[in-house]
Amino acid sequence: MPKKEFLEHEREMSFFDHVEELRGHIIRSFIVVLVLMIVAFLNKKFIFDYLIFGPTRADFPTNKFFCYLGNHLSIFSSLCMDGIEYKFINTDLAGQFMLHLKTSAMAGVVFAFPYIFWEFWRFVKPALYEQEIKNTQGIVFFTSILFVIGCLFGYFIIAPFSINFLFNYHAIDQAENLISVDNYIANITSMVIPTGIMFELPMLMYFLTRIGLIGPDLLQNSRKIAYVVILFVIAVITPQGDMFSLMLVSFPIILLYEASIGISKRVHNRTVNDLA
Repeated sequence: MPKKEFLEHEREMSFFDHVEELRGHIIRSFIVVLVLMIVAFLNKKFIFDYLIFGPTRADFPTNKFFCYLGNHLSIFSSLCMDGIEYKFINTDLAGQFMLHLKTSAMAGVVFAFPYIFWEFWRFVKPALYEQEIKNTQGIVFFTSILFVIGCLFGYFIIAPFSINFLFNYHAIDQAENLISVDNYIANITSMVIPTGIMFELPMLMYFLTRIGLIGPDLLQNSRKIAYVVILFVIAVITPQGDMFSLMLVSFPIILLYEASIGISKRVHNRTVNDLA
């Protein structure tokens, strides 16, 4: 097996050299996040009116699409979210300003994710073997793409259904739902970012298989349990109450699990062939 390359001049770095290099990666990532945060802060109307509160608008693509289906097919009529009036409140004097700052910082981190991961990969890469580097070609691209797809799925699918259900759910008829802006943003964030992370499942399985913690047999034997867990998690995230919504959201996650089995099998077979 070839010798590890820690530096271009093939000398091993000390602990403080690693700390100094890591500091450089963190500073560069912070600068990119800060720049994107400022851009988001200066585009307040787009970030709030069209992005954050987009799922509450009648002209939101998902809402328009399912209302169109509902007008032509009765099975989709319950999914139409048109004509709902949402009311949000702010109870703190500096609440909206602080919320503007926090939301801009969050947007900066999300939009900078591909760059942050690239910096992380640049830090880790010199410690890998040549064959390991070859086997991880395109990792930054695929990791970033999966995260973006997951966030888009959470934003366009999970968020509209969950917001519509939770906002209009009444356990007490006398109580009116007046949701705080901060609470709304916290909820939509919890629907979008975790979904982006969830879509990293194939990449996670790839690395766990590479280091020998799991294998394709374990994933295949645990398939039924995994499906139950996936359905349970999706039911909690999207409590719509009907089977169609549950399957609509869970189907892509199940596909990701099946893709993870195929990836794990391929990595496992490659590892066995290398050792043979």
